[in-house]
Amino acid sequence: MRGGRVSVLLLLAALACAPNLYAIDSIPPLQDPALQQRYLTLTHELRCMQCQDESLADSPVGLASDLRRDVRERLLAGQSDEEILDQMVARYGEFILFKPRMNWRNAWLWSLPLVLMIAGIFVGMRVLRERSRHVDEDVGEPLDS
Repeated sequence: MRGGRVSVLLLLAALACAPNLYAIDSIPPLQDPALQQRYLTLTHELRCMQCQDESLADSPVGLASDLRRDVRERLLAGQSDEEILDQMVARYGEFILFKPRMNWRNAWLWSLPLVLMIAGIFVGMRVLRERSRHVDEDVGEPLDS
């Protein structure tokens, strides 16, 4: 009976420690709260290149851990957020950014919703004009009884 109690206590202790075992970011927080906030913001803006649908902050893979460490070191070196993002884009391409920058290569992507909305309004107006023209023609004709 005593062995069962010890086993239960050991199991409960292991479960209490389990969240610490699965922590994603093992790097201690930065001492400066402003730097820590910049670190968190940057790691949420950058995409994990291995997972591709998770941010660096949320990804458990080794590559994401290395990139988080790289971001931290660059922050401690005094680089600005833009410099860090530029270096990551230079190394991994625009895909690393969750929010792509607007430039001449992706301008079509940013303008496409506006173009589609204008085209939809144009098509909708033509359909309404056609229908109203048909309604006007039908009003003048007698009904077949």
